[in-house]
Formats: sequence, C-alpha cells, structure tokens
Amino acid sequence: MNDLLTIRNLEIDFKTANGMRRALNNISFSVRPGEIFGVVGETGCGKTITGLSILGLLPKSARVRGEILFQNRNLLTLPQTEMEKVRGGRIAMIFQDPASSLNPVFTIGRQITDVIRRHLPMDAKVAQIHAEQNLDAVGLADVRRVMQSYPHQLSGGMQQRVMIAMALVCRPEVLIADEPTTALDVTIQAQILTLLRNLQKKLDLSIILITHNLGVVAQVCDRMAVLYAGSVVEISPTYFVYDRPHHPYSQGLLNAIPRPASRGQRMEAIPGSVPADLTAVQGCPFAPRCSQVMDRCLSEVPPLKRVGESRESACFLPVHN
Repeated sequence: MNDLLTIRNLEIDFKTANGMRRALNNISFSVRPGEIFGVVGETGCGKTITGLSILGLLPKSARVRGEILFQNRNLLTLPQTEMEKVRGGRIAMIFQDPASSLNPVFTIGRQITDVIRRHLPMDAKVAQIHAEQNLDAVGLADVRRVMQSYPHQLSGGMQQRVMIAMALVCRPEVLIADEPTTALDVTIQAQILTLLRNLQKKLDLSIILITHNLGVVAQVCDRMAVLYAGSVVEISPTYFVYDRPHHPYSQGLLNAIPRPASRGQRMEAIPGSVPADLTAVQGCPFAPRCSQVMDRCLSEVPPLKRVGESRESACFLPVHN
C-alpha cells in the first residue's frame, strides 16, 4: 500500500533571544490511506509543531529541514499559491481549542461559507446549503440557528463539531486533529471520538490524531507514533504498544494510565521532565528519566530500528517476542 503522507528526517529549529533552539529532531513516519494514525507524547514533545509543519503554519522564525511528502509532492518546497490550495482543501486541521480558533466577530455561517468559497467553485447560495449539510452531518441540530450564531453562543461540544464540519467541507484526504477532546467533558469526548471514527469510515479519510491521552489512541487509532523530546521513539500498530511496548518511555506512559484496580493506590509517574533545550542533550534524550538506562545510552543516540513486524523503536534494549 502506498503511503499518502510521509515525513522524512524533519528537523525544526526556532530562533530565540538565547540562540537557535531545536524543537523537532529527525522526525520520520508515514500515514496510509484510510487509517487513523496517532501521535502521542507529553506536552513539549513536538506533537503540535509536527502537525503545524505539515500545513506550513510555523512562524517565520522557524528553520525547517527534511521532507513532507503528500502524494509524492514535497510540501516544504511548494510555492505559496500551491500550498494555499492544499491547506484547508486537501489537508485540513482541527485545532486544540475551538473557542480560540473560531473568529468571535463573525457568525458560524460566515466562517464556514468563506472556507467553502475559497476552495470550491460555489456561489453564496450553494455554499450555504453545502455548509448546512456538513453541520447536519456532524450531528448538530437546528443547523440554521447554528449558522446564524456566534461562537460564544455555542457550547464547547457544539464548537468542536463546527470545527470538524469546517475542516471537512472541502473533502480533504487528510485531517489533522490536534487534541480534539482536551477541553471537553468525558461524555462529549466519547461523542466526538465516535463522530471522527464514523466520518473517517464514511469519507475514506486519513486522520492524524495528536493527543497526550493514550486512552483516546486505544479507542480509535490503527497505528501510532510515540514522540519524546522532538524525536520518534516508537512506531507500531496500536495494539502492540498496549500489549508489548518496547521503548521505556512508551512503558512509562502506559503505567501512568489510571486503572480501576489501582483505586486508592499511588499513581505511577515518569520522574523528571522533558528537556527544554534539545541542542544540549547528549546520548538518548530519555536516559535521565529511564529506569533501564545503560552506559551507552548516556553517549550514543539510539537509532529508530525495526523490532518486529511493522514495529520500530529507538532503544538499545533487546527485543523480547
């Protein structure tokens, strides 16, 4: 199966008052047609920056190297006019906080029809009908009232459904969903995840789901990449990571998930924190926090290598089948 989207050796540095600071370090993974691919890790591991880089939404201070191939075209070298056709048209994104992503001074109808008319050859009347159909498809009731509403007049769950509808109006091949359930309560989270899964099947859509919540990944993702300190440390079908994680960081994330059987017990946590300055890291970036650290981990960077069928891990530990 040919990959729909491939990231190769992606490195991103930002110019700061204290010099250049690395945010992503040699990121590589691929997304297949019609799959939901999870990107997981703690805050500060580079998940959102990876998503923004695909759409060329990084600030001007960013220095980007590597390749982002979409249907064999490198998005990093596309002219701006061509990138504008891809962004929102063929690759769309749902941002973390719908309340801050929607424009507060325009109605929902104005915002969604502007997206439609920018990418599709529709007049205002047809665009409005198309917008209402998409709002209805994401489970919103009384879509005409929603079209006339301002963002602050909608609940958080309704705002998120509007963002999903807006992202899908042009029928993109890839949808990047950045923490789409973070600001929602548990019941609404489940509804949004079910909606994304149903839309993915109906539209034969590829979704990149960015999240820190491994429970969310377990529910909807086919494969996943675990990011730590701007690097991919494990890539695998989702069930393998939950059943037999290879990288100690993946193991630590799983151990930190609350379970009914652990009620009343002290929750496990990974000691320490993600390094703030990746340029100062020597050896494996996870070594200072790893309970299985070896001498070579302090001086050598483990490469991402195959550890089983369809699995890769950046760790010196032996593979146990």
